[in-house]
Amino acid sequence: MKILDCTIRDGGYYTNWDFDSDLIKTYFEAMNQLPIEYLEVGYRSPKLEGYYGEYFYCPTSVLKKMSGLSEKKLVIILNEKDIDASIVEELLTPCLGIITMVRLAIDPKNLIRAVGLAAEVKKMGFEVGFNVMYMSKWKEQPDFASSLQKVDAVADYFYMVDSYGGVYPSDVKETYKMVKSKINCKIGFHGHNNLELGLINTLTAIECGVDIVDATVTGMGRGAGNLKTELLLTALNAKFELEVNFNHLSEVSDRFVKLQKSYEWGTSLPYMVSGANSLPQKDVMDWVGKQYYSINSILRALKNKKDNVQDNIKLPKFEVDQSFDNVLILGGGPTAISNVDVIIEFIESFKGNIAIIHASSRNSLRFSQVETSHYYCLAGNEGNRLIKVFKEIAAFKGCCILPPYPRKMGTFVPQSIEHLAQELEEVNFTSLHNDSHTALAIQTAINIGATNFFAAGYDGYRNVSLGTKEQELFMENETLFSDARKNGVEIKSLTPTSYNNLVAESIFAYL
Repeated sequence: MKILDCTIRDGGYYTNWDFDSDLIKTYFEAMNQLPIEYLEVGYRSPKLEGYYGEYFYCPTSVLKKMSGLSEKKLVIILNEKDIDASIVEELLTPCLGIITMVRLAIDPKNLIRAVGLAAEVKKMGFEVGFNVMYMSKWKEQPDFASSLQKVDAVADYFYMVDSYGGVYPSDVKETYKMVKSKINCKIGFHGHNNLELGLINTLTAIECGVDIVDATVTGMGRGAGNLKTELLLTALNAKFELEVNFNHLSEVSDRFVKLQKSYEWGTSLPYMVSGANSLPQKDVMDWVGKQYYSINSILRALKNKKDNVQDNIKLPKFEVDQSFDNVLILGGGPTAISNVDVIIEFIESFKGNIAIIHASSRNSLRFSQVETSHYYCLAGNEGNRLIKVFKEIAAFKGCCILPPYPRKMGTFVPQSIEHLAQELEEVNFTSLHNDSHTALAIQTAINIGATNFFAAGYDGYRNVSLGTKEQELFMENETLFSDARKNGVEIKSLTPTSYNNLVAESIFAYL
């Protein structure tokens, strides 16, 4: 039984396939001393839109560098959906003499098509691995089992890939038995760790008789990640007395633990739910990284996807009962509270000809008794925050504004105020996300006919060291303010702000 470590390839989903050169050197030095036969070092790919790092394309210089560092068999993977058989020779010629195996990432519905691609790879003298994804859904493909016999002619390894991280040991046994009855080539297993079953599923596959298994250092990999290489080697050392140099293993795992603090891979409740229900991890990976998407929002979106519905609630369209010349958008920053008395004085000076749009519920209670129209933007799970802010929900008054239907993250509105909730017809001042609080607030301000736009509490993380999530939210708001200006909506910030696309003014100048 052989072990393939695919840290660099699978871990690239977090680093965009860029890795520090010193980390790469440490990785290869450690792998050279460990009982691992194959190292999957990245993709080979034709040019795609967007930025992908060096280990996604593995240009000739990178291949030669890795060849000089590694004493193990090197592997690259091709995304079958992106590769036409006609470009195989051009794509793989630089790999000759450096790469031992080429694996194909294959959607099971494209298995037959992949055989033709594999034949071209095989002609060039490479070992060929079939990484057939979505193992938990193979039964839903009516011709899948009968098509397996065509694999033998071109594949050295056929991998059962638990893409969703949701299979159980009994599933591994059942699937292995089915595959073994159809093919003669060697069989492998690649387990994801959504339900933290990566180890037991891999050990079960080994007991069944698989010829090769995958793992990654610290489990680094797409979404919830994979079986940890260090855990697999420790278990095999204890169970089968596999010889392991733990000093080298510790050195490389320590380096990746430091990286993990930045990217936070590993399982979490959303990944567990996606794994248990065989739902794609791609969206979850993006949602988990958004500061304003709560766990409940993500779980609701997953449930809607499982139920195959666009959204769980459809609401009445937002209708303007009264137009206002002026609007004040209240953000969640502390300057809204530190200046609460003067902001209220500012609002009252308009004698009712101003609407308050609460882009966040965080500061809304302090302004809720001001006599004017109030609009509350309920993106994502903001309804839960609204409940916490207005502990006595009966005291709540105003209109709740939600994004256009269908909402990507599904819909939550507290039942007691659902009759006050309406959805926008569209967000048309920007092409950016229409489900953010700021986008809702600006569109609502436009819809109620305002000509003067003010803001308070949009501090923009002043004097704070920004993490990745905060930076992303800051840049998103900055873009929304810029798009608003391009559409004639110039928003004046009455409290201190670090947003360049807000017009900085002083509320005290108005009093």
